[in-house]
Amino acid sequence: MAVLNQKAVLAMIKVFRRNWRALCSSERTTLCGADSMLLVLQLAMAENNKLHYGEFAVSLSDVLMMWKYLLHEKLNLLVENMEVVDHYEDIKKIYEDFLKNSSMLDLIDVYKKCRILTSNSENKDIITPVKLLAKRVFFSYLNLLVNSKDDLALAHILNIPDRGLGREAFTDLKHAAREKQMSIFLVATSFIRRIELGGKGYAPSPSDPLRKHIKGLSNFINFIDKLHEILGEIPNPSIAGGRILSVMKMQLIKGQSSEAAFCKAVEGVAQDLELRIKNIANSQHEGGALSPTDRSPAQPKSHAINHGTAYCGRDTVKTLLVLLDEEAASAPTRNKAELLYCDGNTVHCYGTSVLTLFRGCRFVCWKINNWNTFWKCSSGQK
Repeated sequence: MAVLNQKAVLAMIKVFRRNWRALCSSERTTLCGADSMLLVLQLAMAENNKLHYGEFAVSLSDVLMMWKYLLHEKLNLLVENMEVVDHYEDIKKIYEDFLKNSSMLDLIDVYKKCRILTSNSENKDIITPVKLLAKRVFFSYLNLLVNSKDDLALAHILNIPDRGLGREAFTDLKHAAREKQMSIFLVATSFIRRIELGGKGYAPSPSDPLRKHIKGLSNFINFIDKLHEILGEIPNPSIAGGRILSVMKMQLIKGQSSEAAFCKAVEGVAQDLELRIKNIANSQHEGGALSPTDRSPAQPKSHAINHGTAYCGRDTVKTLLVLLDEEAASAPTRNKAELLYCDGNTVHCYGTSVLTLFRGCRFVCWKINNWNTFWKCSSGQK
């Protein structure tokens, strides 16, 4: 893939944001940068392999070959001697369905919609693996805060910091999400709300698999609620953004040595993002992009659902979207193996890889033509 010129990509994204009503279904649609595109493609290929060969796995070489073919095909750059990848159309559909159900668009789709040419440049910033993890965690929380349908973001942060929500918890959530045709985050939120309400009319079934994870899920949902409260209660985007980052930082470094590499990386990333948010908010204020008053455009809603019609903290959401757009436009990770196949033995991966989490379903059968009904095992269970 040609190295992206970030300024050109950001210009394209700004055009997309200005015309979002004509180009997508929600103002809060988030963009899938190069690294996230590669991760989603890996998951799509693993699902396809599960269907055809019975194993939720895919080799690095196959992913990179498919990656090259996908980019060329989407950009209409295929050459005559380029070999067609097996099951390409099936894999592409799985890939596209994942993005659609996560309310995301990849950069090439944005490019096609906006018709703005990109040019070549190279991002020469050097980033350590630990800092890369810290950035990914911060941006995943912010993505989920803006777009509650982003299952990829949730997979990155569900158990960071450790909440006891590992592979089994993610698998149980994923089963419930497919069964109810909802995003994983909304399934978790709904489950915890029913637990909090109590009573026979609301309480989940005693046999609900999610009951095993009540403590961890409650911790996760309450933390996201806290971020939403800040989003709705503080009208100034700079102050709200700084407060959100501060709360996230304290949660991530709690109980760890201040000298630990991850803690230092978290501190550094938080400072960098706070400065970027302030710069974005100031730029938007000067350009008249934000609300002209100090008041939040709606009364605070502690548990607001992230729809395009929700105006609570709208100025801060606009600021965060610009920040997320900048990250989506950044150059892809050089080490593809590290991005796709990190595991718990690698300190900077901080747990289970995304591929392993999505492989975790005990009974998987992929139905190519219906994303919402693929959770069905050979015995008929869902």
